[in-house]
Amino acid sequence: MLSWADICADKSLQDLPYKIETNRFDQIVMSPASYWHSDYQGEIGFTLKRLLPHGRILAEAAIQTTDGIKVPDVAWISVERARPHRHSVALPIAPEICVEVTSPGNRRYEMLAKMQLYFAQGAQEVWLCDENGRLEFFLHDAAEPAVKSRLCPEFPLQIQWE
Repeated sequence: MLSWADICADKSLQDLPYKIETNRFDQIVMSPASYWHSDYQGEIGFTLKRLLPHGRILAEAAIQTTDGIKVPDVAWISVERARPHRHSVALPIAPEICVEVTSPGNRRYEMLAKMQLYFAQGAQEVWLCDENGRLEFFLHDAAEPAVKSRLCPEFPLQIQWE
């Protein structure tokens, strides 16, 4: 079985137009990305950086979970949480905010299961952004989606495409 470090170093897996994750069996799972998906990732990251300037924006950060390596599309991590893991291949803890941009092929139950993995690793919030840019905000201590983010209450409810 390949470790995450081995996967990251494998030249045959470099420059693929896919997001790579692993499952609990250390099997590689790849998801193709589309233009609109990438656009939302960029807009979410830019907006988070503007509204929460004292943290770091991560694009596709590897997080070690009980179900392998999972990679949120965008994440925000405080400097304090990030500092001890600066040179890690995969984070042993989740950033405070993990964002998944859902594609039409994603099943709701898959996204909710991934969300629970992030919460188990210490995420405070998990956001889901649909293909129309609408966001749902889930908090680690609430069963239902919140009206807005607790950590970034000024974040818009929808990413506008102009």
